[in-house]
Amino acid sequence: MSEPIGIDELLEQVRGELDRIGPVQAFGEAADGALLVDIRYAALRERDGLIPGALVVERNELEWRLDPLGSHRAPEAVGHDLRVVVVCNEGYASSLAAASLRRLGLHRATDLIGGFQAWKAAGLPTQG
Repeated sequence: MSEPIGIDELLEQVRGELDRIGPVQAFGEAADGALLVDIRYAALRERDGLIPGALVVERNELEWRLDPLGSHRAPEAVGHDLRVVVVCNEGYASSLAAASLRRLGLHRATDLIGGFQAWKAAGLPTQG
């Protein structure tokens, strides 16, 4: 059994495995076919709005909906080569979520630095 680590160390480890991207790059990648996946809970989406075209999947369903081999996958989960950019509120939970997707074989999964709040601050499109 390995030694326990704190969440800050775990976050640093998983981020070292990701090619995290900023809002402007995420916007461009989405235009080129990347799948933006919003994992924020409903109250935050209702308060702040949505990213147009993003797939909304609550965090507790993420692996079930994005696993290309899974029986509960979303139609957008077309293969392990899919570029997935996970978006949370501020860019913390999304790092852990993207690392989990990579463990499922989605080797191009990453997350949005600063999350939805950075997207909004960059003046990128939102709705609602």
